Amino acid sequence: MDRFECPSVEIWNARETWIQEEIEKAETGCYMVSDHSTALFMDMRLAYCAGAWLSVIVMSVSVIDAHLRETEADNNEIGTAKLFNEFYFGESEEINWLRQLRNKYVHHNLEKPILGMNAFFNDYEEMEKNATKAMLICIKAFFQTPGV
Repeated sequence: MDRFECPSVEIWNARETWIQEEIEKAETGCYMVSDHSTALFMDMRLAYCAGAWLSVIVMSVSVIDAHLRETEADNNEIGTAKLFNEFYFGESEEINWLRQLRNKYVHHNLEKPILGMNAFFNDYEEMEKNATKAMLICIKAFFQTPGV
């Protein structure tokens, strides 16, 4: 498959089915989710199905940030790193890994550039693996605290 062609219907459906199955495994009751984070997650879900791995990684931090601000912290002033450390109930290593990976992609470092013109081609499998992990962390954050 050419990286700039739409994935086949079979690949798209397999990715969508995987996401839905992960959501169903995580969702074991009633949960509070924010409207804002849900809207962002729907776009992230489309990006995942399309194979836009960098978009998934970048969006995942925004989705989790919006969700935790509205449902856990009720605070717009707290920084993302502190928000994640205080209100994400999964492993701190995984959420910090995700935030730091996203920052490497978003905040260009002249001394240690992480992206080049061919990164999408040369690092495709690694990016897909990281996007899949980001999707799982995001789903875990959505369903970490049952609502009432």
